[in-house]
Amino acid sequence: MTLEWHSPLEPPFHIAGFAWVREEKLYRRLPRTPSHPIPPMVDQLANHTAGGQIRFQTNSASLFVKVRLSGIADMNHMPATGQCAFDCYIGSPGEQKYYGTTVYDHSKPEYEVKVYENHMDGLRNITLYFPLYMGVEDVRIGLAPCADLFPPPPYASDRKIVIYGTSITQGGCASRPGMAYPNILSRSINAEFCNLGFSGSGKGESEVAELISGIANPGLLVLDYEANCDSPDSLRATLPAFIRIYRRRHPDVPILVLSQIRFGKEHFAPELHALRLERQAIQRSVVDACLVNGDRRIYFCDGGALLGEDYHDCTVDAVHPTDLGFHRMAEALVPVIRRYYRG
Repeated sequence: MTLEWHSPLEPPFHIAGFAWVREEKLYRRLPRTPSHPIPPMVDQLANHTAGGQIRFQTNSASLFVKVRLSGIADMNHMPATGQCAFDCYIGSPGEQKYYGTTVYDHSKPEYEVKVYENHMDGLRNITLYFPLYMGVEDVRIGLAPCADLFPPPPYASDRKIVIYGTSITQGGCASRPGMAYPNILSRSINAEFCNLGFSGSGKGESEVAELISGIANPGLLVLDYEANCDSPDSLRATLPAFIRIYRRRHPDVPILVLSQIRFGKEHFAPELHALRLERQAIQRSVVDACLVNGDRRIYFCDGGALLGEDYHDCTVDAVHPTDLGFHRMAEALVPVIRRYYRG
């Protein structure tokens, strides 16, 4: 079949979720050369493309993608489709429906996959979600020759929603990219989301806070990194410092502190339940102290309530959510994000 191949880095395509993509032309979540050193694992994980989106409109009867990954699927508790594939959603903002996933030979780092072929006529709004746990060195969009190609509908606001956190924020262990909770949120709230979840490495370091504070036009910062803190003391130390650093550049941007979800083993290990409540109390106290000191745009949300009473059935390994868990997280967070987002 004859196709015309397009780089989504060129207009009229829009790349969302990579705050430095205009300057660097890379599918990377942090700058390739930060202004100051950052933890090596954070630097490495920044190459994972969680939260990235390719957005455009076309009337092409066919849609293919050609992808070169930075490696092969190698996770033992997360489907390769979540780690390495692209998801396709079709529909206007707020009405996007899942169409398909790029299923391919997972032993290979490159693939060319048909998303759809001989589709019905008409203009379609397309969102392609990037892989969650893999780097993407190159991606090309294959369309029918002479097909019309237009920019996507604009966001309701140019202010971004930035979510900093852990492997759960990054998307572990969704079965496919569209089911990570920040990506689900992006289909309900018409704004650009930046997923800054760093698996095992979202520890609230000051140098990372400095870098994140450099993201332009934020409308909300969500801090969801509790589960990666080595101890309650580390959370007690890093959270106020992170907020102070962010406030230097963004004194009026809302900040939402989100405590961790309930882990499945809490039912059998009372010490895990007690630890979560201790860390939750630390975060509440930090938010309360900020309010007392005059910061009126900082809020707390209890993540322990997001999964519901049968939380133990919502994870893969008693920690990382399944698609059910992510769906419940997003469903509960939508009204919270809408309340605090400054669009």
